[in-house]
Amino acid sequence: MFIHLGGEKIIRASELVAIFDLSIEKSSKISKQFVTYASKEKRVEVIGEEESKSLVVTQTKVYYSPISSMTLKKRAHQLLTN
Repeated sequence: MFIHLGGEKIIRASELVAIFDLSIEKSSKISKQFVTYASKEKRVEVIGEEESKSLVVTQTKVYYSPISSMTLKKRAHQLLTN
């Protein structure tokens, strides 16, 4: 199964680790360090040109998605319950 993250980006549901609201980057020192490290390792990808609303963590990358974290969580939940 696949999850659409916005733009033309689709990931395998099995690769998904976590979905966060983008505000976590500002409110959590640890998450900010995590994203900084991922960026240095060139494992960060911004999807599309719209303003990012959520942070999607997979086994290999961190994505800035223009889709809200609630919408992405609903999509992931639908895949897991089917």
